[in-house]
Formats: sequence, structure tokens, C-alpha cells
Amino acid sequence: MTTTQSTTDARIRVLQIGPLPQPSLNVKLAQLYDVTVLSEQPDAARFLAEQGAQFEYLVTSANMGLKADVVNALPHLRMVSSFGVGFDKLDEQSLVARGVRVGYTPGVLDDCVADMAFALLLDTARQLSAADRFVRAVRWSQGERFGVSTKVSGRRLGILGLGRIGTQIAERAQGFRMEVAYHNRRAVAGSPYPYMDSLDQLAQWCDFLVIAAAGGEGTRHLVNAQVLQSLGKNGFVINIARGSVIDEQALLEALTNGTIAGAGLDVFENEPHPLPGLLALDNIVLAPHVASGTHETREAMAQLVLDNLQSGIATGAPLQEVPWSAAAAAKA
Repeated sequence: MTTTQSTTDARIRVLQIGPLPQPSLNVKLAQLYDVTVLSEQPDAARFLAEQGAQFEYLVTSANMGLKADVVNALPHLRMVSSFGVGFDKLDEQSLVARGVRVGYTPGVLDDCVADMAFALLLDTARQLSAADRFVRAVRWSQGERFGVSTKVSGRRLGILGLGRIGTQIAERAQGFRMEVAYHNRRAVAGSPYPYMDSLDQLAQWCDFLVIAAAGGEGTRHLVNAQVLQSLGKNGFVINIARGSVIDEQALLEALTNGTIAGAGLDVFENEPHPLPGLLALDNIVLAPHVASGTHETREAMAQLVLDNLQSGIATGAPLQEVPWSAAAAAKA
């Protein structure tokens, strides 16, 4: 669906929780609708109390989320359009209880997030970022030798969460002749990859453990000290899903003590504040939650936010709706 402006759209008020990560989307929303940005209000609570009843539509992002107190302050809220695939920061209980439809942006970012998983995997195994720092510090020029790294091709890749993104990661692994296995809450029907009954079993089996599972309380600290111990001193963990899935303190200790070989993280428990101890380690690669951060993907996500919103206004339902009923099943 291509979003077009109409005189009806121009009169519709939309509440936007805060600035969205794609600047063009902020501009387009303001062109199409009468947008109020909640974060720009001097007193957000007072604004909601006085004007909350005027909004039927709301735009947010996976990172900003939507709290129950905001939902409850919008008595006529009908639909939410969210930028991103995560919905663990959207208050499911209040939204479902009110029958509010919620759109999100799956599918369009799968390729780039899977690419990022492999970029982190290759970087951590072959120590590219560490090698870059080594050269820039003129240590090579001064006669020092950089250490050897770890081979990727032909190794074992374990995937926690074989959904759309997890499947894309598995497909990329075929190009490296890797063996692939996975763990979900239940086996995926028709999957060509072996299913492991437990995460601990998967960690014991694989050389690289890639996290592609949903966030939320059901997966919080699923990758804990025991799982990292099972991964072992030659194992690597990669996370492009949600920071909450890994016990970050346990990861810090495992990296410091040599319990595992390395890690690559695009997400953290308390963004944008990784544990300070991680910043001092050379066996971890850190990225600022940018797996979907390509021009092409962000534009596609922005368009889907607009299309979901327009569909919600026109039909009462977004094009891509958050699968609340399937959320628990999707958690590994």
C-alpha cells in the first residue's frame, strides 16, 4: 500500500510518543496528519489528562514502547503503529484488554538483521575489530604480531529462536558450510534443521550460539551462566534480538574468566548503557542496536508504519498486526 494524503487524513490527530529513528518518517507523519509529539510536551501527564480523549491513533517504536498509563489516558485509542519488530515494551495487558489493534514492521528488516548477525559472528571469530585497533595503535608497525583467530567455515551454528530472522541466519550459514541446529519452545514444523530439546543441549553442541528470540519476561536471562558454561571456552555468543535474553553480568564474568571465547552484541539489557566492564574487554564486539540500520531497511520500515496507520484508519486493522496470541509460543 502506498500512503497518499487526503483531506480526511489531514484532520486526523495522531499522538506520537517521541521522535522516530527515521527522520523522513517524522516529516511524512507531520505532512499527513495533525501530529502531537508527547515527549515535546512540558508536562506529558497533564497534556494526556486534558487532551488524551482527542486521540484515536498513536505512533511509537519498539524501543520507546507504550506504557499502560499512556494507554489508560487515551480512552478512545483504536490503533497503534509501531516502528520495529519487538513488542516487549508495548503494554500487552492494557492494549489487549481495550481491544486496541497494534501494527508493527516485520519482514522488511529480516535480511539486514541476519546480515548483522553474521557480521558480528565473523568479527568476533576473526577478531577484525581488535585487529583494526592493533593496526591503528601502530603496534604492527612497531614489530608486534597479532594473534591467531578462529575459523568459521564448517563449524556448528546454534540458533535460539528459529523465526523469520533465525531462518535467514540459518540460510546464510549454508554459504559457510556450517552445521545448523536450533532451539525454540517447540519444534518448527517442516524445518530442515535439527531441533534441540533444551538451550543447554544446543549450547553444548554448537561453536556459535546466535540469539534471535523474542524479548519479554518469558525469555529474560534465558542465556545465563549455566548456558555460557555449556557453550564453553571455545564458544561464541551473538545477540541481535533483545538484550534482556542474556544475563549481561553473567556474560561479563564469562568473558573475563575465559568461560567462553567471545561475544558480539547489537543489543543490551539497559540501552544505551552496556555494563562498563564490557567496554574494557577485547574479546567482545559492541554495536549500538543498528542491525536494521541501513537506508533501504529503515525506509521500508517507515513506509510500513505509514501503511499500517492508514490501513487502521481505513479498515480498523493494520496490514501487519502484532501476534499477541502467538507471542508466548514464539518465545524460545
